[in-house]
Amino acid sequence: MKILHTSDWHLGRSLYGRKRYDEFSAFLDWLGDTIENESIDALVIAGDIFDTGTPGNRAQKLYYQFLCRASNSCCRHIVVIAGNHDSPSFLNAPKELLKALNVYVTGSITEKPDDEVIVLCDEQKKTMAIVCAVPYLRDRDIRTAEPGETIDEKNAKLVEGIKNHYASVCAIADKKRIEYEKAGFSDIPLIATGHLFAAGGKTVDDDGVRELYVGSLTHMGAEIFPPCIDYLALGHLHVPQCVKNTEHMRYCGSPIPMGFGEARHDKKVIMVEFNGKIPAIREIKIPCFQAQEKITGSLDHIQKRIAELKHSHSNAWLEIEYTGKEIVANLREILNSDIADSEMEIRRIKNRPAMERVISAIREDETLDDLDHRDVFVRCLDASDVPDNDREELTASYNEIIISLYEEDVNAE
Repeated sequence: MKILHTSDWHLGRSLYGRKRYDEFSAFLDWLGDTIENESIDALVIAGDIFDTGTPGNRAQKLYYQFLCRASNSCCRHIVVIAGNHDSPSFLNAPKELLKALNVYVTGSITEKPDDEVIVLCDEQKKTMAIVCAVPYLRDRDIRTAEPGETIDEKNAKLVEGIKNHYASVCAIADKKRIEYEKAGFSDIPLIATGHLFAAGGKTVDDDGVRELYVGSLTHMGAEIFPPCIDYLALGHLHVPQCVKNTEHMRYCGSPIPMGFGEARHDKKVIMVEFNGKIPAIREIKIPCFQAQEKITGSLDHIQKRIAELKHSHSNAWLEIEYTGKEIVANLREILNSDIADSEMEIRRIKNRPAMERVISAIREDETLDDLDHRDVFVRCLDASDVPDNDREELTASYNEIIISLYEEDVNAE
């Protein structure tokens, strides 16, 4: 049995105002071809299918067109879980209809853990694998808030809640596996999914990965996952990696760079082949569908690099950070002239010396547009002379409020 693991598509995401539907479409075409070329039996999509809880029509069209294509190929089963960017109710809405295509959707947990246990069968109805389709676990789903809790107590309850949920779902799956083995179906692999931040996980600047929980609980230890899991397909982190050097617990990463910080990283999907319970794991590199490059340095360095890219007929999208000492007020005009008659686009320019001079000159007249929500909160603490020993609890409570806003399901009734 062959399984393909992918995640973090973020359909609908823009890059500094530039729509990216051509890239998403090219990736999904490539993914469909890969499924057919590799004779994949099941596809696992480990969350963050869409970039927002209210995806546009074009993003939805790409999603459903791909599901139709994949379900009519050699891929007999598709398992989809919600990530923290997804709306659980939006993903769940067509789940009964999608079952007719052997597409199984888990948008959120329910009162019955066995709703997350999916049995995959072949054409002869023989059991091929059991999947614990655990979605992104929202704070409110796994922890009951109590007055007067400390940060450590909240963290401990969150860890315990996530660990207990995996234990419950995997226990049901393992019981089913034992029953199948008694009936003569041996060596059935147990696959689990997750959308979280595992301990030791790598991120990069500008990847858009959100903090998921309050306090220090962003990183989950590998010990929260039951030992009966033969392969753990994770989503949320955009860099392909194993969990604590554990080969069968993996992030596949995002399929396209979500920001310029990811541009130099190889993008991958992961093929897992089972002959029995032991997985043979192979990473498959995804082609680059749109070149991106970040150029940092003096004006001479930037212009030299642009000239090299132009000479090679590059169509790259550029992020440029000027770090020279002299103020170059017309930097954008100069750089736009440099890329003229090429297919390159400048998506962002950081003029550090000019920014520093402007900020220092008008700091008293700053507007909220100059700050993000964390900056505003810190300024409020400073203005109120809040002592350092009180800030940790206040910041944790503030973060909890922000996370609850992110987790609000805008499509729920």
